[in-house]
Amino acid sequence: MKQIPQVLMLACGALSREIEALKRQNQMDCWTVRYLPASWHNLPHKIPEGLEKNLKKAKNHYSRIYVAYADCGSGGMIDQLIEDYDVERLPGAHCYEFFSGSENFETMMEEEPGTFFLTDFLVKTFEKLVIRELGLDVYPELKKEYFKNYHRLVYLAQTEDSELREKAEKAADQLELQFEYRFTGYGTLETVMNTWQQSKSYGKADQHLLA
Repeated sequence: MKQIPQVLMLACGALSREIEALKRQNQMDCWTVRYLPASWHNLPHKIPEGLEKNLKKAKNHYSRIYVAYADCGSGGMIDQLIEDYDVERLPGAHCYEFFSGSENFETMMEEEPGTFFLTDFLVKTFEKLVIRELGLDVYPELKKEYFKNYHRLVYLAQTEDSELREKAEKAADQLELQFEYRFTGYGTLETVMNTWQQSKSYGKADQHLLA
């Protein structure tokens, strides 16, 4: 008789490197992770649509399912799915918040509401997901319109990598924004994955553990 995998995580492809590192670190070999396209963030309605398709397919085949997304610009649509399918998601509005921590993120936004954030993944894919997706490679004059309300770029680094830091500084120069570097490590992503791993019950964990 085929054994049903115990745990499924539906995750944003932008988190693949961090999640795989945490899986190795925590010996989570029995977890199945299904990565969904990171490019969906440019069309946020695709995220809840894609999640629902996967949740429908998986709900009777796994004992526990977790969603490695924050709200991610879905306007609460992901939370509706979380409620409908009785699963959990990552805390906060987006990855910038759970990498930096809610309090730190709120402080940064109070300091400068016009902050553009990059993570390791976004530094690596900056030319593709920012420059080309916005058409700035063809119409560079649109930069001022797109970024007119931004004043600084904050690189939230998951790893200490001098090459990535240099790329992030170049991105800030390209967008004509003040550059700041903040090392976050895996932030709340690590805390939540540890909590999920230790959970023995299916359904929502205590919310204070995810704060």
